[in-house]
Amino acid sequence: MLFRCVNKGVRVSDLSSDRSSSAFAARRADWRNGPVVYQVFVDRFAPPADPAAFQSYIQPPRRFRQWHELPTPGQYDPSVGHYSHEIEFWGGDLAGVAGRLGYIAGLGADVLYLTPIQAAFTNHRYDTQDYARVAAEIGGEAGLARLIDQTHQHGLRIMLDGVFNHMGRTAAIFQQALQDPNSLYRNWFFFDKADPTAYRGWAGAGNLPALRLEDPLVRAALWGRDEAIVERYLRAGIDGWRLDVAFELGPLFLAELTEAAHRVAPGSAVVGEIPGYPADWFPAVDGVFNTAAPSLMLAMLNGTVAGGRAGRMLGHMVEDAGIAPLLRSWLVVDNHDTPRQTHFVPDASRRRLLQALQFTLPGAPVVYYGSELGMAGAGDPQNRAPMRWDLAHDANPDLAWHRQLITLRRAHPALRYGDCRALETEQLLAFARTTDKIAETVIVVINPTDMPQTEVFATRIGRLMSWGALQDLLSEERVRSVNGLMHLMVPPRTIRIFTPVVTPKHGYSAYDRIP
Repeated sequence: MLFRCVNKGVRVSDLSSDRSSSAFAARRADWRNGPVVYQVFVDRFAPPADPAAFQSYIQPPRRFRQWHELPTPGQYDPSVGHYSHEIEFWGGDLAGVAGRLGYIAGLGADVLYLTPIQAAFTNHRYDTQDYARVAAEIGGEAGLARLIDQTHQHGLRIMLDGVFNHMGRTAAIFQQALQDPNSLYRNWFFFDKADPTAYRGWAGAGNLPALRLEDPLVRAALWGRDEAIVERYLRAGIDGWRLDVAFELGPLFLAELTEAAHRVAPGSAVVGEIPGYPADWFPAVDGVFNTAAPSLMLAMLNGTVAGGRAGRMLGHMVEDAGIAPLLRSWLVVDNHDTPRQTHFVPDASRRRLLQALQFTLPGAPVVYYGSELGMAGAGDPQNRAPMRWDLAHDANPDLAWHRQLITLRRAHPALRYGDCRALETEQLLAFARTTDKIAETVIVVINPTDMPQTEVFATRIGRLMSWGALQDLLSEERVRSVNGLMHLMVPPRTIRIFTPVVTPKHGYSAYDRIP
């Protein structure tokens, strides 16, 4: 059975219009559809040019570390609500990120996404002290302005991390509210009426007091006004926001925020960290964290789910969410909150299959800094180790594979903004990415098992000519589609990425009059 990448309940006329040339032209023009996103954890990306200057900002109990040192789990301090490893700094700053933009652009990324950069007490800066102030130790507002300008000069977009569900315990406005029951900021937080010093923290964390977004004054400070935080940074030149724990803001407030962002910066992106099933959140946000699709692919690679069933589940996913929101959602395999890929997929062959799927499924693949180099790391804080620049060389097979995948993605529009069809298989997984042009068709077939698999399945693409050749972009192997069917033998743990051969031979092509 074929699952079309469209919303439930659409009319046949809608399907036709969705595949029009103008519809795909609009997708192509919108940078939010299927970009390659490169995530940088600022403190760990590039060593500081002046370690002594950075260290002057880091006063006890915070500690400064050398770039060659690795983070290790620390002790929890209940009096402040955080672990000791959260206040150890390696000195990465915005100037260091700017100095490595050539590497990021050279990799083929389209978007630079930074973890929080506002003033905070911890190294991860999810405990905001002042939304309007960029942390001085990483370059302040002037450093951000330079980075925005240089990012755009390199042809990249830049997105910031918006942490609008909670602030930091050391924020001046929270301390004022904590100490003065009559403070104007008292209603910004959730204080216990029975115990004026007790308050609600995010996930129970004392270092992260939750914001009372139900208070209109809180929301007005964050979005909805010209001087609000969301609008202020967009006017400064950023291209969008990634929203931390966006599901906790709820769809109503997310819709307000997204509308505010689009009003001040039409075409800006709002992507929510909503790591559940990627449906039912649109248009409150432009996209979500699609962790479901990579998790499904990993279950298939681990043998928990057969390829054919994975295809059916993928088809349902695209049908439930709709292709437009999925193209703007981020395909997250690992990031600063998870172990690195080398940890949970230690087998290199399976890991490369997972990465190939990440770059061929509908959505925006996210590359967590260093994962393209094969960096190791278990959970927090090992997954936030300093960038291994010594691994960034042409002989690194992990880097070469990522470059190859990104090059293929950039060369084939269907992988960036095409429709998606899951094809009926058994042990294999097969899906097609299509646009309004037959030449741009891509058919992805993967054998996740340890045995060769031979299957016959329908392409369900009427403009794909019978006896027409298709070529694998990875191996250059050629096969034929005969009477709408593909008969394939796929070796174990192998992925094939086919495109139709439309180049004329002796001046003739069956596709001469087929768009």
